[in-house]
Amino acid sequence: ARATSQADACINNLRQIETAVQQVAIEKNKHVGDTLNYPDDVTAYIKLNANGEIPPCPAGGTYSLLPVGADPQSVCSLGSTVDPAHILP
Repeated sequence: ARATSQADACINNLRQIETAVQQVAIEKNKHVGDTLNYPDDVTAYIKLNANGEIPPCPAGGTYSLLPVGADPQSVCSLGSTVDPAHILP
């Protein structure tokens, strides 16, 4: 149950990051293949936690961004190495 809860929270974080990436790409006129810096470029577009940070993966994974236009554009380092996977559906 704990692993499922952690995966669900991580995937929700990835969805927020994904939305932020799309907003940044539009506002900064980024093109497919361009890169963004995590967390600097997306922080202003995400609801931050009480510490003023992007919520971390509850299972200890780290988030990173793939180039604009990739599917998905945000990933967790745990990915499919855990069950359930920390991957956007």
